[in-house]
Amino acid sequence: MDSQTSQPSQASQSPHTFQVDLRGLVDLLSHHLYSSPKVYLRELLQNAVDAITARRAEQPDAPAAVRLYAEDGTLRVEDSGIGLTESDVHSLLATIGRSSKREDGLQAARSDFLGQFGIGLLACFVVAERIRVVSRSARTPDAAPVEWTATDDGSYTVRTLPHEARPEPGTTVHLVARAGAGEWLTEERVRSLARDFGSLLPYDVRVGDEAIAELPAPWDRTHPSPATRRVALARHCHDLFGFTPLDTIDLNVPLAGVRGVAYVLPSAVSPAQRASHRVHLKGMLLTERAEQLLPDWAFFVRCVLDTDSLRPTASRESLYEDETLAAVREALGERIRSWLTGLAAGDPERLAAFLSVHHLGVKSLARHDNEMLRTMLPWLPFETTDGRLSLEEFALRHPVVHFTRTVEEYRQVAPIASAQGIGVINGGYTYDSELVEALPSVRPGTVVSELDADTVTAHLDAVDPAEELALSGFLMAARAKLDPLGCDVVLRAFHPLSVPALHLDDRAARHEQARAEAEEQADDLWAGILGSLRGSAPRARLVLNHLNPLIRRISSLRDPELIGTATESLYGQALLMAQRPLRPADSALLNRAFIGLLEWATHTEPGKDDLR
Repeated sequence: MDSQTSQPSQASQSPHTFQVDLRGLVDLLSHHLYSSPKVYLRELLQNAVDAITARRAEQPDAPAAVRLYAEDGTLRVEDSGIGLTESDVHSLLATIGRSSKREDGLQAARSDFLGQFGIGLLACFVVAERIRVVSRSARTPDAAPVEWTATDDGSYTVRTLPHEARPEPGTTVHLVARAGAGEWLTEERVRSLARDFGSLLPYDVRVGDEAIAELPAPWDRTHPSPATRRVALARHCHDLFGFTPLDTIDLNVPLAGVRGVAYVLPSAVSPAQRASHRVHLKGMLLTERAEQLLPDWAFFVRCVLDTDSLRPTASRESLYEDETLAAVREALGERIRSWLTGLAAGDPERLAAFLSVHHLGVKSLARHDNEMLRTMLPWLPFETTDGRLSLEEFALRHPVVHFTRTVEEYRQVAPIASAQGIGVINGGYTYDSELVEALPSVRPGTVVSELDADTVTAHLDAVDPAEELALSGFLMAARAKLDPLGCDVVLRAFHPLSVPALHLDDRAARHEQARAEAEEQADDLWAGILGSLRGSAPRARLVLNHLNPLIRRISSLRDPELIGTATESLYGQALLMAQRPLRPADSALLNRAFIGLLEWATHTEPGKDDLR
């Protein structure tokens, strides 16, 4: 074989360098990586703080100052950090993705740095058309200052300067605004952004002569008493989030590298609403919209905290989901849980105020946590036929804890059950039926039973057989009228007397009704399949109250047509009282009964016109 064909050509072995379109890359950053151009200032502050951190790692007594000056579409940022040599400038500033934090000399201290991704000054091109950096190295004191100037077309120049151009180590960054971005470099905007991003930074950061850092952090400041501390934190919450909290919860978790505070919302929010929290990373604001910081059940608080353990994403605007974040989330959830148990043990008034607003969140937690359920049981409110009570208090009153799974079922039986001495809990609200069913696990011996129509009917007094026999004609006509609707008619005596009729059904009855309706509308094959599913499921019942004067008068009617109209009216009224959704057939029945009663009241036979 020819040796020339057996060996790859020299050209094919030569490596090639990616060509980067800087303008395209800046557009990608501004529209897809960063949420707003404002992050440019965070990047500048971050670089300055990291440079100071690097210098202090080698020179603990080195100055730690950052100064920002904005004027006429330009910005100057000066720091007293580690600085750069000419070789550093070529290898770090001009190479996208390279970071000084990866250098061997700084690897041991890498955890002290804010930046981890080496994007560096590139983000500044989001608002600037030209960047000029003047730097002098603290590591190499005799090295001359160096100037690096870059434009957004991807070109840059490097030159050394005389020593007097920068007598002290450190770096100065000059930005010139690009067209349409001048507002981002105004003094007012720079001051606002610096205060937002850098209020917890550990160094002396100033815009002009105004100090930006507000240390110690609000949750670390000393106060004369717990009450004054609560007032101060409430003011901080109002300034930060715009609301005055019900309470504050300290989130000091040293093992997780977290310090901060959670503010309890003063009004209820949906559990499905994703809460947003403010997270600072080593003093620098990372995000105002951290959603995965707390367990889902803790939707009733808003947090602000500082951490040195969590990892940011590449944009440094959110948190990276990893085992560390999961551990921190669990630790913060435990702090909030401990706050709740502390209120239950020592401050029932504040707990009651909290539960009046956020009982849904606590119920969400309690259904997964027996310890929390046991702790909160004396306090969690439920709607019952005895009023708003806790499960513990309700169980002490009733040997059997009955509950309904839907609000509609509760509404149709609550008045009657209460009059008959049956205790019922409305389990139709979020989490309530699950908690009621879990009651025996934390209160052994408690009997919990889902309420059904048979239970209610069994507690209603039967009518004297002779009286019911005398009304057999009326009952037969009424049953014939409601039979097509899948509803039986029964006669009972019950309180309150003001209720003429009660519509009772349960899930089995509704399932059978839905099956029958589907069978009527199906083709022969499907109707046969549905017909084979017909079972002995109970039908809905219209229970007429024999003690009600109106029912006594209606039962004395002899006209079958008028009996039918009256029965339909009672059926429709019972559905409305139970607040049940009406089917088309039910709506048609109500309309028919209403017109029929009007015609009877005006002594006009249905379908005939007496206006002659």
